[in-house]
Amino acid sequence: MYSSDNNDLHDVGIPANQILDLIESLGDDKLTEFFKQMDYPEEEKLLYVYKKLKITPKYDQNNKLLPVSETDQLAAVNEKGFAIQYIQNPSEKVQLAAVNKYGFAIEYIKNPSEKVQLAAVNNFGYAIQDIQNPSEKVQLAAVNKAGDAIYSIKNPSEKVQLAAVNKDVRAIYDIKNPSEKVKQLAREKGIKDV
Repeated sequence: MYSSDNNDLHDVGIPANQILDLIESLGDDKLTEFFKQMDYPEEEKLLYVYKKLKITPKYDQNNKLLPVSETDQLAAVNEKGFAIQYIQNPSEKVQLAAVNKYGFAIEYIKNPSEKVQLAAVNNFGYAIQDIQNPSEKVQLAAVNKAGDAIYSIKNPSEKVQLAAVNKDVRAIYDIKNPSEKVKQLAREKGIKDV
């Protein structure tokens, strides 16, 4: 079995597209990371991106491979949001399209803006688990979508705790040290053992 820490296949000159076929069993995340680390010409890396996005490669008049256009990137993420993992430095427009299609696509976005974070959690509240240091606004959006998404929030404010319990009273069980006000809300909604 070939592992991602072994570079022998490249050393013997196997083309990138054949390596791609050989190591599909690694899974998309590991495969993409492996491919990024390999010492392939940029054109072969770009062909890999075209293949993973399922887009026909485009060439200029000198038969030079063109970068994937934003239009093609949007088409790819509108079909499958997680396709964003293959796009380097996607625009905010592409990021928004990806998380609107699949909230968990935020996992593949480096330093998403608050706008992208909000779109992700508004699509799927549990996407907050893949956001580092979300603002209170993002936290509120997440728990308003899915109250028990609070389990992924470190040190939620009382306002966020109240919103979570208001959305789903069972979220009280996912809150460490809820305030008395939060406990009272849970009791009013039928939870007696808090």
